[in-house]
Amino acid sequence: MRVLLDTNIIIHREASRVINQDIGILFNWLDKLHHTKCVHPLTADELNRNINTETAKTMQVKLANYQVLQTVAPLNVAVKQVSLAIDTLPNDLDDTKLLNEVYCDRVDILISEDKKIHTKAAMLSIGDRVFRIDNFLEKVTAENPDFVNYNVLSVKRDYFGNIDLNDEFFDSFRGDYVGFDKWYNGKAGNNDKAYVCYEANSLKAFLFLKVEDKNESYSDLNPTFTKKRRLKIGTFKVVSNGLRIGERFLKIVFDNARQYKVDEIYVTIFDRRPELLNLTSLLEKFGFKYYGVKNSTSGEEKVYVRDFSKFADEQNPRLTFPWLSKTSDVYIIPIKPEYHTELFPDSKLRTESADDFIENQPHRNAISKSYISHSFNRSLKTGDIIVFYRSGGIYKGVATTIGIVDNVITNIVDLSQLIQISRKRTVLSEAELKEYWDWKPNNRPFVINFLYAYSFIKRITLKEMLDSGILPSMDSIRTITKMERSLFIKLINLSGI
Repeated sequence: MRVLLDTNIIIHREASRVINQDIGILFNWLDKLHHTKCVHPLTADELNRNINTETAKTMQVKLANYQVLQTVAPLNVAVKQVSLAIDTLPNDLDDTKLLNEVYCDRVDILISEDKKIHTKAAMLSIGDRVFRIDNFLEKVTAENPDFVNYNVLSVKRDYFGNIDLNDEFFDSFRGDYVGFDKWYNGKAGNNDKAYVCYEANSLKAFLFLKVEDKNESYSDLNPTFTKKRRLKIGTFKVVSNGLRIGERFLKIVFDNARQYKVDEIYVTIFDRRPELLNLTSLLEKFGFKYYGVKNSTSGEEKVYVRDFSKFADEQNPRLTFPWLSKTSDVYIIPIKPEYHTELFPDSKLRTESADDFIENQPHRNAISKSYISHSFNRSLKTGDIIVFYRSGGIYKGVATTIGIVDNVITNIVDLSQLIQISRKRTVLSEAELKEYWDWKPNNRPFVINFLYAYSFIKRITLKEMLDSGILPSMDSIRTITKMERSLFIKLINLSGI
């Protein structure tokens, strides 16, 4: 496979000091999969233009490690039309020329962190061949499950003092923040804690949260905040590895915001490094909006804020996650025991061991998950509420989890599309997806993409639901079934959420 790499990818790979650890993981995969790493001639020209002479010479030597395209494809008519509609700067046109190589099949895929490139790729219907680093890693880890061993210590909360400050993971923070080590050691001295995730004894994710009351000073923000109770995302970094740990940590943010009953969540971010685009993109998908700037001794940071008031946007539930709509429809959906806790590790039963679910998998970590079904009931829509029922009979079957419908895809044309839609979100392997696809040729499966919102504190058995009238009969849990909202509220009250 011929993989074209955008300029920023090359710059960060060949820099004298590694700041973006995602790049190292990306190149490790490219080498192990024997993909050809390609560079557009425009990239070589840009490297010569934008850096000093000595560094340019060094960079040109390093370019020998890549296959520089000897010829470029003429600009396709469709690509020209997109360029005329989108491009405003000279660099935009250069990016379009990179996309053109993909569109004309001169290369197989393009890897870039540039937002506008991905917008143009979607307009050209080649979005499935243009990847961000994280998307590419998700793809290769799903396609090569035995290629790398991902036995890990899963997410845990630990004292700052137990986390190695000298780990290279923190180098990017040192580069961004003046006095980072002093700040960190102060937190260690105060016995503060952070959420961490390790992979093969290497730190891959770190999250520090702070609850601030209405009297907190925000004199360094422009514009300043009004008086509200807030949750601050103080320090947040995830090394991309295709396992959706970023979503896992964002779920932790929302869970804490709900527990501490805050009005807003906010984070301050430097935009000095391209890899931070992954973080801001994730935050924006879940309702964070650019607010203003923070001025400090380290420079100017961008401030992003998420309103956490209890409101549900039925048309785009990500923006108001995890709040549930008061007017949307409610459905109960059965899920087999062998798939249940794989998809919802936080909803495990007391009889299940947590040790069986410590290994990171994309479908376990993701807020965004997929449920695949042959049910004739396909009336679910964005914003609807799902109650997941773990099957097991009248005494062992239990309602455990609530999801919010993100979207429903019913017009799936072939197996490859089914795999592409659900590979990062479903517990099913590609072999199992093929079985699902072939099982009923006259009734192909459809996909419910949903957001995992809550796990029940108290699990309600099928017998309890039947006895209390929440479910009218056993038939209610055999397939996707609509629930009366009043009965859903009754279930919620019993569940302890």
